Amino acid sequence: MDTVARHILWFLPMLWLGMVLAISFVEAPLKFRAPGITLPLGLGIGRVVFRALNIAESVLATLLVLAASIVSSAAANWVWLATAVALLAVQVLVVRPPLSRRTDRVLSGEDLPRSTAHYWYIGLEVAKAVVLVGLAIAMAPVS
Repeated sequence: MDTVARHILWFLPMLWLGMVLAISFVEAPLKFRAPGITLPLGLGIGRVVFRALNIAESVLATLLVLAASIVSSAAANWVWLATAVALLAVQVLVVRPPLSRRTDRVLSGEDLPRSTAHYWYIGLEVAKAVVLVGLAIAMAPVS
């Protein structure tokens, strides 16, 4: 079980990073360039996609915490992991609610200026990507 947990500790941060990069830095900006995609349609798609991403991230974070507990990971590894989990929590619990309220208003027909909360979310995504690279490196199996 310990060997499996060690490999999970290296693999899951990279999987999590790949999901963040693919969704946040590829899919999200590109969907608004697709022909026929209006702002309300793009926001509706984004809401569904980011909800699914955040659920998947929460599952990965939980699995990482469990694996790190099994392996009795070093304190530095826990710092990387706790930082990644904290960044995700801030996104989901602090930044997403105002974005969701704004999306509701836009979907109901209001014409609103761009939200600064989007910039906070993007900044947290960049920070989380950096932390996930650090976590993967810290957790990498040593031969």
